[in-house]
Amino acid sequence: MQKRVLAAGDMVDSQCTRCKALLNHTIIAMVDGQVVRVKCNTCGSEHNHRPAKEPKVAAAKAPKAAKEAKTPRARSVKAPAISDEAVWEEMIRPLDPDLAVPYSMEGKFRANTLLTHPTFGIGVIASSQAGKIEVVFKGGRKLLRSAC
Repeated sequence: MQKRVLAAGDMVDSQCTRCKALLNHTIIAMVDGQVVRVKCNTCGSEHNHRPAKEPKVAAAKAPKAAKEAKTPRARSVKAPAISDEAVWEEMIRPLDPDLAVPYSMEGKFRANTLLTHPTFGIGVIASSQAGKIEVVFKGGRKLLRSAC
């Protein structure tokens, strides 16, 4: 079976940019035997030729038995993480809980001092930055506002 040679004025299927569908179009321009510009027979719009997409042929899959057996990946060995509660207990041990300072957003605090917070309880100030302090509480680390 021979493929018919296309020429200007012939009909061709093209993806219409206005209709958003694959429709019949009339060939307006051709360059080197290739359709370049078409006119939609449905809406009348002129646009570049967008041919119908070729259906993809699924590659034959190899049977599962024929696949090579993969070796299992080696798991990375991580050091056990120290919980925030253990860090808190270690930091609070040398300090006197009676000397804990009540937390205030306008307060100025130094590292390695005790702090009492109305919600989180007693904590130890781990670090002090511009306008923030990092406090280790029994329930975890918190970043709180301060006047530092």
